[in-house]
Amino acid sequence: MTATPAHRRAMTAGLAILGTGAFHLAGLPLPFLFGPMVACLVAALAGLRLRTVRPLALGARATLGVAIGASITPALVGQIPQMALTVAVIPLYVAVVAVIGIPFFGRVCGFDRPTAYFCAMPGGLQDMVIFGEEAGADVRALSLVHATRVLVIIAVAPLLMTSVYGATLDGAIGTPASDMAPVELVWMVLAALVGWRAGKAVGLFGAPILGPMIVTAALSLGDLIHFRPPSEAMLAAQFVIGIGIGVHYVGVTGAELRRDVAAAVVFVLILAVLTAGVTAGVTALGLAPPLDVFLAYAPGGQAEMALLAIVAGADLGFVVVHHIARIVVVIAGAPLLGRALDVTRR
Repeated sequence: MTATPAHRRAMTAGLAILGTGAFHLAGLPLPFLFGPMVACLVAALAGLRLRTVRPLALGARATLGVAIGASITPALVGQIPQMALTVAVIPLYVAVVAVIGIPFFGRVCGFDRPTAYFCAMPGGLQDMVIFGEEAGADVRALSLVHATRVLVIIAVAPLLMTSVYGATLDGAIGTPASDMAPVELVWMVLAALVGWRAGKAVGLFGAPILGPMIVTAALSLGDLIHFRPPSEAMLAAQFVIGIGIGVHYVGVTGAELRRDVAAAVVFVLILAVLTAGVTAGVTALGLAPPLDVFLAYAPGGQAEMALLAIVAGADLGFVVVHHIARIVVVIAGAPLLGRALDVTRR
């Protein structure tokens, strides 16, 4: 009997809970993120028809938007001019990624021109899929390539953070709700809802995360919010985001694994070398600590990299400013350069 959407959501949640429990009992890092991610990934590759609850996924991103906005304090604003040099590296970094990635996906992997072009762009998954679809790209291949980029980076980054940069992943992710003033919790909920809806209404890219971030930043600068969302909300956000990463692989075929996913894994290894080089160069100039630089330039998803910055105790403001700069450069530049290079199908 065919499972209903409700049954598929319940099955997905049950597997995610089992994965979280298994990671926790095994003493593995970030069980609320990696447990659901691994459990859902394995189940999806095994052929199970998992399904997420989209409002919960958007709510998780809104929670992270509030967490990021709460880190934007007067002290951080005063530091922004000091980030000018490292932010200025972002356009060059994106250009180098494109110069390497476009021929890799086109000539080496055999993708058509629009698919190769938008697979190489280190932007957000949803944005690149939308742009690629308009250009006539293979949407399924695009989705798998960018989902795999995020998956591999979020899996490999913690290993590099602990082994190379000496980070620990047991930092406090938030204050318990019971230790926070109720009025502050109300402000956070309002910031998430108003920012999300307002961002969507004005067509803000990444509205579920950037809208709440902007509203919360205003409240933080206005001395109304002084904490990140409570630890319970942050754990729930990890749980839902982990599910979302794994569920991207529902329905993947053997041919797609051999072609699209394998190509993405190789490309991520190339990006890892490039990111390590940029991190070493920027660190050598004394512009920022190596862990902050690594997280700022690693081309993972904005939400996922923010989570890693929080649990590692990195400078969240520094990391987020650079990821926003990368996304803006890609969002603004990719369509224009794509038209200039004529990557659309004839």
